[in-house]
Parts: sequence; C-alpha cells; structure tokens
Amino acid sequence: MIRLGARCCLFVFLVIGFLSGSTTWAGDREIRVATDAGWPPMEMKGKDGKVCGFGVDVMDFIAKDQGFTVQYIVVPWDDIFASLENGKVDAIMSSVSITEERKAKYDFSESYFTAGQMLVVPKELAKKDLNGKVVGALKDSTGLDVIQKQKGLVIKSYDDIDKAFVDMKAGKVQGVVCDSPVAASYCLMKDEYKGKFVMTGEQFTREDYGIVVKKGNKELLDKINHGIADMKAKGVQQKLTAKWLK
Repeated sequence: MIRLGARCCLFVFLVIGFLSGSTTWAGDREIRVATDAGWPPMEMKGKDGKVCGFGVDVMDFIAKDQGFTVQYIVVPWDDIFASLENGKVDAIMSSVSITEERKAKYDFSESYFTAGQMLVVPKELAKKDLNGKVVGALKDSTGLDVIQKQKGLVIKSYDDIDKAFVDMKAGKVQGVVCDSPVAASYCLMKDEYKGKFVMTGEQFTREDYGIVVKKGNKELLDKINHGIADMKAKGVQQKLTAKWLK
C-alpha cells in the first residue's frame, strides 16, 4: 500500500477540486439574488408573475456576460439584508443606495444607476405647504432618512411603497418621498395614478445604486463589476434607460 503524506493529500484534494469545478466558476453556476420586487420600474413583478424591470435586466446582462445564471428570490425589504447575512442569497439587486453606513456592513458593486429622492403629492397639493401633513416613505430607506430630517411633518413608514401611494390616493397621507424612477413610474406610467400625482421640486439627494454582496466575497464582486463595466462600454445602460424610464 502506498501512503501519501499530508501535504501530498492536500495537493491531490485541491487538484481534484479544481478539475471538478468546485473552486472555479463553471458556466452553469447559479447565483441566488434577492429583490424586493416592489419598486417599479426598477424591480417588480410582471403580469406573468416573474420579476422584471431595469435592475433585473442589468443583473441578467451581467450574468450572461460573466457566465453564470440567476435565481431571483423575492424578499420583503425588511428582510432583504438579513437574507444575505444568513446565506439564503448570494447578492441583492433591489435599488440599494450605496451609503457609508451600508458599506461598513456589506460590499457594493460599482454604481449601475444614479437616482435621487423626490417628493410626490396629489396634484391639488402641488403648491401647498405640507407643514403638519402626513408624509410617507419606505421603512429603512434613504427616503425615510430625508423626511426624518424635516421639521413639521407627520411621518409614516411603510414596508411596501405601493401601500404608501394607495394611502395617498385615499387621502390618508399627503405626500410620499421615494427614489426618482419610482416617483416617475407612479406619476407618469401607472394608469390608476396618472394625472392625479405630481413630482415637486428638485431631487433631495443624489444616490448611486449598487449590487450588494457579503463582505469579502471578492470573487462574486469582481464578476459583477466586470459585467457592469461591459454593460456601460457596450451602451446597454442607455438602452435599458430608454426601455424602462422613458
């Protein structure tokens, strides 16, 4: 019987792992990606029940460009970061603004889109003072951060931004602060709200969206960043903007 030393056994193990694809990116590798799917036109559910939108198309391009596939997992915004932390997903694509606070906990890709927070109000309140009025925003969002810094507002947070707009249509809130693409979607594209809501003033903030991965997952982050660079170089970003945001 031939006995192998510990170092030799380790070498054999690594070689076998390499040949079997366990330490490299195989063409059929699947990445689990969490999305809230309640943020039109960036991430949402289509009529067929499948997730779609600008961000989804970005992720699909990256996957095809870098040789992996994506399994989208719909996760409520409240739980989306926990799903990454506990290993249920490998990445988050859900219009996540890159902030210093979040960067301390997670790794972010390069920016794939720039947005800003905007105030949406019923048309009849477009030039009215909202002092003492109820203004809503998504829970744990940069939009909520914005209105919490304003004096004289009654703040209401939501776990689903659509509920905020439903409440505004019903007169329960008098304003909603959300990302500019979402504001445009509810004011200009959704038939039930078109002509009823308007965007007021300038954007409060300038925010870059990034894809989120666990701290230290450099392999996946590098793949995603390469895909984003290729997307920009090939003009895909402009095509997606024309498709979803105009």
